[in-house]
Amino acid sequence: MSAPAVGHVVDTHLHLWDLTVSEYAWLPQGSPLHATFTAETALAELTGAGVSTAILVQAEDSEADTEFLLGQASAHDWITGVVGWVRLDHPETARHQLDRWQEHPALRGIRHLVHDDPRDDFLALPAVRRSLGLLAERGLPFDVPDAWPRHLAGLAELAEAVPELTIVVDHLGKPPRGSADYDAWRAALREVAARPNTVGKVSGLQVPGEPLTVAALRPVVDTALECFGPRRLMYGGDWPMTVPFGGYQPTWRVLAELIGELAPDERASVTHGTASAVYGVPEPVR
Repeated sequence: MSAPAVGHVVDTHLHLWDLTVSEYAWLPQGSPLHATFTAETALAELTGAGVSTAILVQAEDSEADTEFLLGQASAHDWITGVVGWVRLDHPETARHQLDRWQEHPALRGIRHLVHDDPRDDFLALPAVRRSLGLLAERGLPFDVPDAWPRHLAGLAELAEAVPELTIVVDHLGKPPRGSADYDAWRAALREVAARPNTVGKVSGLQVPGEPLTVAALRPVVDTALECFGPRRLMYGGDWPMTVPFGGYQPTWRVLAELIGELAPDERASVTHGTASAVYGVPEPVR
């Protein structure tokens, strides 16, 4: 079954990793994810889904990973941006890294794997706040992955404390579908979305043991639309994290059906307009 046509699409959340470049210590040994995923393989997946371009997102808190992604962007014109990493808990180091990374036109944002960081108060640390102020000064958005349960509530306070910073809630904070915590996640997301400098990424919604179907994801997408509105939402495929769930195509078909139900201007926001506003990627030529 093919996905419904939804027009020009920018995938705002694609990963590439090479096991000869970095350790990616979080990758589970023996998992289908413990492999190298190349730009060539990614392009075949995108092309099969009718997706035009993509933004690469860091998968490791290291300079090696960011350098690798920027190099991939230089080599492939379908890669329109990179969300990299800097050492946020050391502002002077972050400044030097930003100076270096911003020499590359593909740098579009910064992310830190907060869900893997042992510090529950990471986003509230004074040093981190100073570094996030640097991002705001340079017009770089800050992606926050897998914020539920430790960090999602704190994003509302962060958004108020640094109002010039655009905060991207990757994977909608990772909703606990099928869990008793679902209502608490929804309430926390609503608080975050009440701050105008936040946006949500409809991505990474797979949950082990839970089916990835239109019926299963409709409540999540409806909540995201209610909280953010379509003009503050964007699509992300989260490949190759979807490989254990059937790969790019099954996930895309489900989300494309839900996105396809929106009005044309709302659909355009989710598929490329918000990505252009947040990351500065080019809009399609009309």
